[in-house]
Amino acid sequence: MKAFLLAAGHGTRLRPHTDSIPKCLLPIQGVPMLAIWLGLCRQHGISEILVNTHAHAAAVSEFLSHWKVGVRVTLVEEPQLFGSAGTLRANREWVESDDKFWVFYADVLTCTDLTHMLRVHSPSDAATIGVYSVPDPERCGIVELDQNDVVTSFVEKPASPRSNLAFAGIMIATQQLLRAIPEKAGADIAFDVLPRLIGKMRGYPVADYLLDIGTRENYEQAQKTWPGLSAAIPR
Repeated sequence: MKAFLLAAGHGTRLRPHTDSIPKCLLPIQGVPMLAIWLGLCRQHGISEILVNTHAHAAAVSEFLSHWKVGVRVTLVEEPQLFGSAGTLRANREWVESDDKFWVFYADVLTCTDLTHMLRVHSPSDAATIGVYSVPDPERCGIVELDQNDVVTSFVEKPASPRSNLAFAGIMIATQQLLRAIPEKAGADIAFDVLPRLIGKMRGYPVADYLLDIGTRENYEQAQKTWPGLSAAIPR
């Protein structure tokens, strides 16, 4: 199975850490986040990964040139940021023969049991999206689920959140999701795609460790709390 690993952001909220190093190579307890993601993918049988880059692209390329363990990586440099959904659209031929594939946000730190998430994905759904509880829903993509975990609402950064369940930046996507991407510059998964698929995707509550490394506070928290890849909750 293939996976997109979205890693092209500038990481402006993490400055000065990202002044000279890409966000995806920031170390967590001494290990670059990109290495953690590649290790997680290897654990769960994901054999091919497409990594997009923009900021500090040469550093990512240099790192990946030395990565030889278990996962084949395709590196795509974006001369300007395409947007998260724009990256999927620009590289849709890479997954044109696949009925499903993973999409990961590289600034998410997690040991999620991807094998279990894949097991509960339904082929009839446009996507299965990881969700988790957050204390600050105003800054997240907020999800509402029905009793069957069908997504009934998705709002990015709502002014008045009706839930504290947030999109976790982990998703099993399908060709149906690709067809929902609008033809616009900078198309974004959360703003432009997931709201179009209400009722056609399910939420997967993530019970394992998950932290969005989008701020300096969370980055510093991760150094103290990250349990490592072996800490996934058995199911």
